[in-house]
Amino acid sequence: MSNVTNSKNNIPSDLTAQLIDLLDKQAIQELVHAYCNAADRHDYAKMRSLYHPDARDDHGGFFQGLAMDFIDQLPAIQEPMEILHHNVTTLNIKLDAADAAVRKAEGEVYVLAFHKVKTPEGSFDLLIGGRYFDQYEKRDGVWKFSHRAVVADWVNVHNPSIVDLQHPVIAGSRIGKPGQDDPSYAFFSLLQWGQR
Repeated sequence: MSNVTNSKNNIPSDLTAQLIDLLDKQAIQELVHAYCNAADRHDYAKMRSLYHPDARDDHGGFFQGLAMDFIDQLPAIQEPMEILHHNVTTLNIKLDAADAAVRKAEGEVYVLAFHKVKTPEGSFDLLIGGRYFDQYEKRDGVWKFSHRAVVADWVNVHNPSIVDLQHPVIAGSRIGKPGQDDPSYAFFSLLQWGQR
């Protein structure tokens, strides 16, 4: 390891590089978490802000193509989903060289995604354990998705749904909802609709 000092701030250059990597990984983690929030709240403006304009998205049977085209179709895809709840667990992020003209990174992101889906026959629950295979790019100082692919590792289906939001144990609790009626928007002043 080099101990060459950065003359501007007297910080060893290897430490400066490590700090840059840490900040970039934190920004990518915030990007991944923002995606979960945008998906669960059906916040399509926020979702658009997370992808580069030429980014690609591969959601298997739902969609494969430009991410902006996928986001155009999300209202129809999500319309029957009474509940969406994405939970990120393990993140494996690898960065390329910090001195690249456009910095790139890859991420393998483990996710548990719960869906309560409404059908004419009634609602059913779908719990997917899977991963996102992500490619990120930092352009103009901002990390965004350049490619995201969804992988399913396991699936658990309950038909009919076993969700019971009327149970006495949660009486009086705030109940999450898709869209701007979610109680978070009344509670928070900083975490707001459409904002990254």
